[in-house]
Amino acid sequence: MRIAVVGTGYVGLVTGTCFSEMGVHVTCIDVDENKINDLNNGIIPIYEPGLETLVHKNKKSGRLHFTTSLEEVINNVDIVFSAVGTPPDEDGSADLKYVLEVARTIGKHLNHYIVVVTKSTVPVGTARKVKQTIQQELTARGVNVEFDVASNPEFLKEGNAVKDFMSPDRVVVGVESERARKLMARLYKPFMIVSDRLIFTDIPSAEMIKYAANSMLATRISFMNDIANLCELVGADINMVRKGIGSDTRIGKKFLYAGCGYGGSCFPKDVKALIKTAADMGYDLRVLHAVEDVNRDQKLVLYNKLVKCHGGDEKQLQGMTVAMWGLAFKPETDDMREAPSLVLIDLLLKAGVNVKVYDPVAMDECRRRIGETVTYAQNMYDAVQDADALMLVTEWKEFRMPNTEMLLQSMRGRLILDGRNILDGEELHQAGFEYHCIGR
Repeated sequence: MRIAVVGTGYVGLVTGTCFSEMGVHVTCIDVDENKINDLNNGIIPIYEPGLETLVHKNKKSGRLHFTTSLEEVINNVDIVFSAVGTPPDEDGSADLKYVLEVARTIGKHLNHYIVVVTKSTVPVGTARKVKQTIQQELTARGVNVEFDVASNPEFLKEGNAVKDFMSPDRVVVGVESERARKLMARLYKPFMIVSDRLIFTDIPSAEMIKYAANSMLATRISFMNDIANLCELVGADINMVRKGIGSDTRIGKKFLYAGCGYGGSCFPKDVKALIKTAADMGYDLRVLHAVEDVNRDQKLVLYNKLVKCHGGDEKQLQGMTVAMWGLAFKPETDDMREAPSLVLIDLLLKAGVNVKVYDPVAMDECRRRIGETVTYAQNMYDAVQDADALMLVTEWKEFRMPNTEMLLQSMRGRLILDGRNILDGEELHQAGFEYHCIGR
């Protein structure tokens, strides 16, 4: 089987590479010539554990190719995946211009039956627009070529995407015809050898599933952060509360961790898009409005704690040095989209604070975003040198058991603000630090 994947961003590159690992001949396409040149030279544009090895392996085997031209391969493949970006518009809706441009290109050059699959996260009704766009181009050419559209939302977790793709807990495919269903079932068959978790639905349901899933996970995070803030006021411990409610099988243990807010490319964008979809239909998703509000405020929590520790007076922060451990929105990625670190850095700089940062993989991405407005440390202990306070923002494993003696020797102050509740507060207190976390 031969497929094409349009878009070599996070979703597209992982999708194409993992299919090629299963023996499928894959051509990945992107309009960015520099990115394609880099990929052809073995340079991977994103950080994702295990991905670089698979790209090199399958490119060498001849199963994985990279090009800038969809029209050159469109009539040599059975399936085309559209994995281009859907950035949010100012009103929160998903911008479909890249998705529809792919559809136009297909319609202009298609000469045989294929299935066009939307892999990008798109609003309900997008597949219908894709189908109409392709058909309009075919009609304009005066040709009659059969094709199907399908929706195959991705459920990849950054930092674990390769494993998620190769061993999926479910694969959702929305189709309109038996012909498309059989072709998609054949494509995914190698992934279902151990357990068949391939779920076929109608197309609108498949499009809705991705938004509903991410919105539910975002809701759990905001709910726990809201409860954590209340725990601090009443003297409860959010970690004990989490264990207590997580043991209820109806609730489960996942996504019950309090912290300093969620970020990334999916949750913020998808919650906004679902709210906008509902608004367009005359319906108000009140719960998701609250989820957004809580998350926005939660990104301020560490800064507010810092101010509170200094008498509630922001002016006292001027001239301080604050170290920040972690920049990416989560571990095992360099993605800083909607990251709490960006909000905190902005607040600290406006208050006249000198900020020193360290992240195992996101330093270059931080430079790309904010330049030299902060000091970039060589390692976690270099970051805390002469720091008055330390903020832990991303729960990288190397931050979990810091050397307290080195912290004592390096830091000027004794204040530690743990935004992910991963440090041993009792040990730090005994060592002489003032320790604050979330929800305790």
